[in-house]
Amino acid sequence: MQSNLDISIVVPLLNEEESLPELCSWIHRVMMEHKFSYELILIDDGSYDDSWKIVGQLAEEFEAIKGIRFNRNYGKSAALHVGFRDVKGDVVVTMDADLQDSPEEIPEMYNMIMKQGLHIVSGWKKERHDSFIKNNTSKIYNGATRMMSGIKLHDFNCGLKAYRKEVVQSIEIYGEMHRYIPVIAKWNGFGKIGEKVVKHQARKYGSTKFGLSRFIRGPLDLLSIMFVSKFKKRPMHFFGVWGSLFFLTGMAISLFLIIEKIIAIYWTDSHYRDVVDQPLFFIALAAIIIGSQTFLAGFLGEMISLNDPKRNDYVVRQRL
Repeated sequence: MQSNLDISIVVPLLNEEESLPELCSWIHRVMMEHKFSYELILIDDGSYDDSWKIVGQLAEEFEAIKGIRFNRNYGKSAALHVGFRDVKGDVVVTMDADLQDSPEEIPEMYNMIMKQGLHIVSGWKKERHDSFIKNNTSKIYNGATRMMSGIKLHDFNCGLKAYRKEVVQSIEIYGEMHRYIPVIAKWNGFGKIGEKVVKHQARKYGSTKFGLSRFIRGPLDLLSIMFVSKFKKRPMHFFGVWGSLFFLTGMAISLFLIIEKIIAIYWTDSHYRDVVDQPLFFIALAAIIIGSQTFLAGFLGEMISLNDPKRNDYVVRQRL
């Protein structure tokens, strides 16, 4: 088999036995029409129907097909992460197995990567065939992600995307982070991100894997990405600043209360209260404690980071 291919197509799947034969035939036809050398990596994410049996049959029919099977359901991010480790194509395309993503979009996305010098091309399902809840939830998530990341994409959650191989092999995804790959890639220095309007087709077989748990996990993963991307190699820059701010604020309030009491005792005849009887004292005490603990968290984070074998695992773009 060729060690270098034009395109690697990574398809996570869960209980898609009905759609797989049609999808693979469709992809093969498109690849042959445009004379692409390709591989198709099908990742069975713990299906309990006959999906894996179908993958085996398709691998005998199409030489380009590879199959990876998980022992249980780990999620789409895990499937993509494993698939990204195996790709050999210059351009890596991800798509869903439910036939809602059209392989006809792949050649143009490939050209956008190779001819326009983009790192990522993200699909935009401008006209969607999804439920009212799913459509409007996606709009909220996309708006929040655009605002927080500064990446002007309309549809972060579109499964149909194309990447340069070095992009997917330099990132790590888990949880629900697959929808935020452009954000992770940008923080790793791959900021040339384009968008292409793609055709979204109504689901032909099976049922949607959309679940209410995404309402919680998605935003939490976005916050995690934004934080870790900025501070994973320098945690003291975050915890140290906030810890110092809380600690100094608490100390300033404490000094104010002490000076106020001394003035009241020695320079005025006004009545004074004990420092511990004033609400500001407890605010100051809480600020000092929080500041100390936050600073300590930053210090421990630095110690852990020093022992991380990937602390200096930077992405090298070119060597001379």
